[in-house]
Amino acid sequence: MPVDVRLPTVLRSQAGGSSTVSVDGSTIGEVLRALISAHPGMTGQVLNPDGSLHRFVNVYVNDDDVRYLSALDTPVKDGDEVSILPAVAGG
Repeated sequence: MPVDVRLPTVLRSQAGGSSTVSVDGSTIGEVLRALISAHPGMTGQVLNPDGSLHRFVNVYVNDDDVRYLSALDTPVKDGDEVSILPAVAGG
């Protein structure tokens, strides 16, 4: 099932300038792997080499942080909106 993924400005160039892309998947992990497969320039920016979520990226499903749900196993359904946001840090 297709899911819309909202991309931050820093990743849009990897997706031809699009702010939203549609990919198939029934979990966040499947959605992110499909996103990277379709846009290989995002490799290493969203997922770590071991397949885990990159620590400086926040992923939300309908405004809920997947780290507080089931992480990459969080289910998604038709109509859900996935947002990827880079973490902001400073000191």
